[in-house]
Order: sequence, then C-alpha cells, then structure tokens
Amino acid sequence: MFKYMEVNVRELLRPHLRAFKSYSSARLEYTGADAVFLDANENSLGSASEGGLNRYPDPIQFQVKEKISKVKSIAAEQVFVGNGSDEAIDLLYRAFCEPGVDNVIVCPPTYGMYETSAQLNNIQVREVSLTDDFQLQVDQVLATIDANTKMIFICNPNNPTGNLLDQSDITRLVENFKGIVIVDEAYIDFSPAESWISNLSKYSNVVVLQTLSKAWGMAGIRLGMAFGSKELVQILTAIKPPYNVSSLTQQAALTALGNKHLKEKMVQLILKQRDRLEEALPTFSYVQKIYPTATNFILVKVDDPNRLYQFLIKNNVIVRNRDTTHLCKGCVRITVGSEEENDELLKWMQEFDR
Repeated sequence: MFKYMEVNVRELLRPHLRAFKSYSSARLEYTGADAVFLDANENSLGSASEGGLNRYPDPIQFQVKEKISKVKSIAAEQVFVGNGSDEAIDLLYRAFCEPGVDNVIVCPPTYGMYETSAQLNNIQVREVSLTDDFQLQVDQVLATIDANTKMIFICNPNNPTGNLLDQSDITRLVENFKGIVIVDEAYIDFSPAESWISNLSKYSNVVVLQTLSKAWGMAGIRLGMAFGSKELVQILTAIKPPYNVSSLTQQAALTALGNKHLKEKMVQLILKQRDRLEEALPTFSYVQKIYPTATNFILVKVDDPNRLYQFLIKNNVIVRNRDTTHLCKGCVRITVGSEEENDELLKWMQEFDR
C-alpha cells in the first residue's frame, strides 16, 4: 500500500515509446480551412459522393473534442476520441503494457473486450471475481498486483450485471495502485451516479471511458471517448492512426452532441420502460430474480435460460444468453427496448409461461 501521490504516466509508458514521434499528417501541418490544398494527394476534383468527402478528415477531431468538452465540463485537451471505446482500450494496452511481460487485472463478470484486447496484445490477464452481489473485492485485487501490473479495468455501471459498484471501493483502488485504473462508464447516462470525470483533477492515473453508442443512440458511427490527464490523452493521440475518425462520423457526432435535450428525453423514456419491465418480469413463474440495474438493460435469472433464449429467437425476439458467464448462471440479459419492442418481448415471455 502507498499513500496516493500523483502518478507520472510518462514513466508507465513502454520504453520504446518514450521517444516515439507520431506520424505528422498533412492536416496537422496546416489546419486552416480556406486554401488551395495541394499537400495530401487527395482528389482535388471532388468525390463520387456528396459532401466534400474528397478531403481527409480532421486528424485530431478538434470540433468534436470542443463540443464534448462543453457537454462533459472538461478541458478539450483531456478528451480523446476514437473508433468506439474498444480502440481506446487497445491503445492503452499498446502504450503501457509490454507483451509477454506485463499483466492487467479484470473483475469478472465484466465487459469481455478487456480480455480480448489483452489476448491480441499478448498481455496476461489476472482475474479477481466480483462478490456474489457483484461488488469489488478490493483486498484481493490489491493482493494480486505485482511489479508488472500496469492496468486495472473497472466497468461502472457493470456489464453484464447492470449494477453500480461502490464508489469508495474504486477510490481505494485508485489511491493504492501505481498503475492506471480504467473506469468504463458506457452506461453512466442511465445511472444516478456521478461520473468519475469529476475526479480527474485529483487523480492522474485514472482513465474514464464513455461512448455515444448507448444513451446518445449513435452506435452506428462507432465513436468512443476517453478522458484523462492532458499528458495521457497526448500519449493516446500520438499512437493512434492519423485519420481514424471519418468526416461522416465527426459530423454525425457534432449533430448528436448538439441535441443533448433529445438524448436526455430518450434516457427518460428508456428509464420509464425499464421500470415497466422490472415490474412485469417477476410476474412470470419461471423468473427467479431481477437484479438491480443502473443501465439500459436488466439481468434476469430464470429457470431454463437456454430454452427461453431459443424460444424467443424463434419468435424474432433477441436477448443475450449469459448462462455460461461467471456468476451469471441461469441468467439472460435483456436490453430495454421501445414500448412496442417491450410489448413483443412480454407477449412471448407470457406465451413461454403457458
């Protein structure tokens, strides 16, 4: 254990990246809008589509980051934008974990991409299970850390369980770990909890992940966000591909972020439908338990999850079978749908009960 002191993320960086010079693209060397652009070997005549797509997109997503900074109340220099949160996860591995040497800690049941990305990067994953009520075992996590533990992944609210983790447990991990703690908040907009973004001024070793895919309804554009110290964001930006967020994605993101009122309206409608499902699901005889949720999905324990899953598929209702997931034996995960979709779900679940 150690008393929390500011963590120098530069010292955590893989040695060969400490002197790394990122690719300098044409659009980084000149950022103006009105000019005769003869520098990037684009097609100056236009494109086969509409909308000026013959030009490369802004490689640093300046306008998107500025908009996000206003929506999230954080400096634009602390915002990273990539192709979904999965890209940020992969870049964190590539920046801070030496293949075949370093390790990370995950707390199952949790989001599967943490482990998938680790495998792709040849990084050892150490698992410390959540408790039976899906909370962190902080002492066990701290005991699992060694000199080669570089990152701890925390999903809050957690996927696939849906619950919030104890805030003080997360704080204790952050304050007693000399590596990086990633707090994945993909579902934070459906939760009453305050985002960990508000704590970034206190902790230099925290990265917060969020997305436009859930509450904002923009899963199709694949835009994820990472928030952290200015230095950490600079590192992620330096090692990512230069034009990885397309012009179409950036424009769609700006449009969505300008409709915060619509996003908030959708969240309230989803929460209303979530309440409806939480009230209706226990009425079915085969439903054993509805787990507490702070997300747009519900984990439900049933008598025969495999048969229910197949029955619903046969009737064109697709849920997620979590029966083989650690601590989720007998469970299915149900996303909260629209009113009409939930009507269909409940109709067929009633039929299954006969």
